[in-house]
Amino acid sequence: MNKKLGRLLQPGFQLFFVVLLGFVAAALIQRQYLLGGIEAAIVFVLLLYQGVRQKRRRRALLAYVKTATKSLEGKSSGQLPFPSALIRLSDGVIQVCNDAFFAISGYRDSMNEQKIADLLPGFSTEWLASGKTEYPYDVTLRGKRYRIYGTAIRGDDPDGTLLGSLYLVDLTELYLVRDEYVRSRPVVSIILVDNYEELIKNLPESSISNLNASLNDVITKWTEGYHGLLRRLERNRFLFVFEQRDLNDAIERKFSLLEQIQKVSNPSGLAATISFGLGVEGMDFEESYNFAALSIEMALSRGGCQAVVKNRMDFTFYGGHTQETGHRSRVRSRVTANSLLELFGQSSKIFIMGHKNADMDAIGAAVGVCCLCRKKGKKAYIVADLEKNASEKLIDQIRQTPEYRDVFISGQDALLLCDSGSVLVVVDTNRPDQVECRPLLESLSKVCVIDHHRRAADYINPVVVNLHEPAASSASELVTELLQYGVEKDDVLPIESKSLLAGICLDTKSFNVRTSERTFEAAAFLRRLGADTVEVKKLMQNDYEDTMARYEIVRAITKYRDEIAIAALQRETSRTLAAQAADEMLNISGIRSSFVLYPQNNEVVISARSIGNANVQVILEPLGGGGNAATAGAQVRGATVNEVLERLKTSIDQYYDD
Repeated sequence: MNKKLGRLLQPGFQLFFVVLLGFVAAALIQRQYLLGGIEAAIVFVLLLYQGVRQKRRRRALLAYVKTATKSLEGKSSGQLPFPSALIRLSDGVIQVCNDAFFAISGYRDSMNEQKIADLLPGFSTEWLASGKTEYPYDVTLRGKRYRIYGTAIRGDDPDGTLLGSLYLVDLTELYLVRDEYVRSRPVVSIILVDNYEELIKNLPESSISNLNASLNDVITKWTEGYHGLLRRLERNRFLFVFEQRDLNDAIERKFSLLEQIQKVSNPSGLAATISFGLGVEGMDFEESYNFAALSIEMALSRGGCQAVVKNRMDFTFYGGHTQETGHRSRVRSRVTANSLLELFGQSSKIFIMGHKNADMDAIGAAVGVCCLCRKKGKKAYIVADLEKNASEKLIDQIRQTPEYRDVFISGQDALLLCDSGSVLVVVDTNRPDQVECRPLLESLSKVCVIDHHRRAADYINPVVVNLHEPAASSASELVTELLQYGVEKDDVLPIESKSLLAGICLDTKSFNVRTSERTFEAAAFLRRLGADTVEVKKLMQNDYEDTMARYEIVRAITKYRDEIAIAALQRETSRTLAAQAADEMLNISGIRSSFVLYPQNNEVVISARSIGNANVQVILEPLGGGGNAATAGAQVRGATVNEVLERLKTSIDQYYDD
């Protein structure tokens, strides 16, 4: 049969019949009616013969397909049981098809060649040529949806003609059931009033009742449009279950409840804010609820006032443009201090690690944890790169203290020293890809985190003790509070109090941004321990060359959207200078946010600052960045400074447009 394949695929004779009809017309024009009649009769006989030959050819091709595939049972009529067609893979021309294919496609077997792409726009035959048996996409014909299967067949003719046999399976009903199943899957969500305790603080019962009624009214009206189930679990927590079909509408509206709820305020004018945690794609209600609970935890750790959707793979964030809520609990600091002291007492070795290119906040928090370890009679090691860091002066002074002469070690040395009883304390970061030595993080099972940055989707997990407070000014502030509950004043060395105060001053820009009453209380505690603000100021001084380099960066700025300063450098610089330049830009009148971009080690580094309503952490998040509302950074690989600049502007536009 394969030897006949070449003959079966011979092109039609359309052109010959057109020429013959031209001769007939010419004879009639010349009034040679007898000759014209004879020619017309010959053409008619040839047409009849060609029609019979074409039908035989189609039957032969169908028989060839059935024989070649050996997978289809023909009906009593000899037809294949579902729509099928045979095409030439070189150009996609349909060679033959059965009646079922005629019915669904509108194709008519004629002398004119027709390509499969004309009937199925966008259809490609590459999958057949590569040896696959299933088309990767569904196709729609006359309102029905089909799945296409096929095989590639090569004949034994001299040309080795390559054909493709296609079989269309009607899965319309199955797809309808599947789509309805997906649309009707439950979405479990938790609505939490972030600042409920602040809203009701010092209010009489009557005012609390009115506030609760207002909250209920706004939340109930928003949920009515989604035909779900709303139940109040606690005073500040609601459970809302609705269907997947309505989730896209909520996303398109950017979870408008986040803004609507802010119309509710207490008598002192404090507006309510909520966090929205949603769990989707769970195997059952329990798993979806667990996803929602994780989403709420993620939203709160990022500052609240946002919606977080958790599926089986990842988190998706919406909102979060407001500043972090300031609610923190002293009880949590006391409990965390006790938990850490107990854990340190049971550990064989203790390692403390900050982020790469450690700054004074990371180092200050690390030495504060060392003080806690010393209280339990344990020696701790600080893992840091002594060559690449942003706090060289501070580290030099710390190492001159007898208690810290051999405390600083490299990541490789820490890997050699650690054992199954070791504990790792990560400070000033919550992302595994930002720590000083990731292999050490992955080697130890007991990990603690002390951080103030907004949590990223790839946060460190699991952890034994987690003190994560996005409302805190710095990691040094958090560690200072732990010292207040964990040690006596005489246990803190002067260099430790100085380092902690330096960390707070660095992240607050000398108490100008991200400060709260807790920040000043921590600073006052350190001052009573002997921390000298003049000595801290000296730590932050730059030499003449660095100062001039910083002002060169400031001179390179361009304004964007009237209140944003961007300096895109084409040369390398240090992270410290870039951060200081970003801070310096905020001294310009009218500037609310600043960004410094520069190349370094085959990547583009971004340093961002804000003193306005713009949340630079949210702006840099699409570029893989992190941080908090006022201070953030990012490292982008595989792109030039100009390319990253365009991506940054796109992210800024999206942030402001939302």
